[in-house]
Amino acid sequence: MELQDNKENGVSSSQPEPKQDLIQRVTGSFGKYQLYLCLLIFLTKFPVAFHQMAIIFLSPKVEYTCLDNSSNDTSSCPCPNPEYDKSLFTNTIIMEWDLICDRKWLTSFTQTLFQLGTLLGSVLFGMASDRFGRKIPLLVAVVIQVSMGIIAAYVPEFWTFTFIRFLVGMSVGGTMVTGFVIIMEFVGTKYRDVISAIYQVPFNLGHMLLPVFAYFCRDFQQFQFAISVPAIILLLYFFILPETARWLIAVKRTDEAILILERVAKVNNRPTENIRRDVEMYQDSIEKSELKKGNILDLFRTPNLRKNIAAMSFNWLTCSYCFYGVSQYVGQLSGNVFVNVAASASVTLLGTLASIPLMKVIGRKTILIVFNFICALCLLVLSVIPEGVGSVICASIGVVASFIVFVVVYLYCTELFPTVVRNAALGFSSMMARVGSMLAPFVIEMRDVAIWMPPVAFAIFPLIAACITFLLPETKGCELMTTIEEGEQFGKKKPSSDKKG
Repeated sequence: MELQDNKENGVSSSQPEPKQDLIQRVTGSFGKYQLYLCLLIFLTKFPVAFHQMAIIFLSPKVEYTCLDNSSNDTSSCPCPNPEYDKSLFTNTIIMEWDLICDRKWLTSFTQTLFQLGTLLGSVLFGMASDRFGRKIPLLVAVVIQVSMGIIAAYVPEFWTFTFIRFLVGMSVGGTMVTGFVIIMEFVGTKYRDVISAIYQVPFNLGHMLLPVFAYFCRDFQQFQFAISVPAIILLLYFFILPETARWLIAVKRTDEAILILERVAKVNNRPTENIRRDVEMYQDSIEKSELKKGNILDLFRTPNLRKNIAAMSFNWLTCSYCFYGVSQYVGQLSGNVFVNVAASASVTLLGTLASIPLMKVIGRKTILIVFNFICALCLLVLSVIPEGVGSVICASIGVVASFIVFVVVYLYCTELFPTVVRNAALGFSSMMARVGSMLAPFVIEMRDVAIWMPPVAFAIFPLIAACITFLLPETKGCELMTTIEEGEQFGKKKPSSDKKG
């Protein structure tokens, strides 16, 4: 019902448009089936948040007394015989493996390796899901996440623990990229902006739940086990998760696509008589375009796609760099660690919710430009004002602005690239986001040189990103593209069609 109105309000019935909008015409933009699928995929974001932010409670700040030092100075080094303050946490990875003094860097290294795993997982699972379908790589990622997460709670040695967390990071990267594409390939244009924003809400809620796990599990092994076990429910995906019809059509597995589309149409109470005819006609039309499976190299072979992936991936790097970096910068404030983490997660939740009406009324390109500038401005102000309430407010606005960009680039990237390379584009962009999150801790350390340096270093990137975004085309209201040819013509196509109109 809503869909028919939407279609009639859409662009006229020129031949390219119905071809691109086949899935929506058959299944509807958003019905019971899409709701059921969204709820399924949203569940994956809770363990993603648990594992990504777990380092906060795996290695919280720990006070210790050096028993071999008469001064009892907690920062004295070397300290071969430390006695840790266990009043708040009974055991952490710092206590377990004495990650103090000359071994202190290992705490950051284990998280850096986790982010490296997320980076590699984003790329490898992104390419795998363009090659083998969306479902199988997601299931592989889920199995790795559940098994390795639980095993990490019981390993007795630091390097084994770090390696297993690296594998968990790979699974997290694969889950994020593949799950998002599955949703976007089922949901219609009218609802993509809202759903892509709501997709981040479970991450925010998972982040907010993390202090609850930590409050009741003060031993890092119990904590690691507690955040890993809930993901067991995701193993049900083996039986209930569908492959996407868009991918099946793109790789010419037409009969399988028809079965899935008929099932979705039945659940959504839509007619099924003409599905086979429509899909076969569509298949014939795309065969003329010599549709082929794409890979990450296809993003760089042609000038327009190359420009788009360069600008988009830099935006991903920037928002991750600022979000994780400035969040950590704010997190240096004293206070109750459980309350602080819950409060910072709540701020990002507000940013996610604010992005929904913004994407309804403003274009993706405009949002990126405006909020990159806002983030940069707040951070530049932060570098010149004295520390206090004002600096906390500026930093918080910077965090919210960067997270709004984070929400929007997911959708923007999905709309900007065609089906055959969509996951590769998301995977590559997500990889660049991990690079940003790995750079951030080094920037924070510049505080030891000068207090104004970290905010300025953080501000430079969103300033550049805002300028680069002017090169991208707007995608709001456009249908998802299928072929590399469509993707290459997308930015150039609009002006010529406008002239003809």
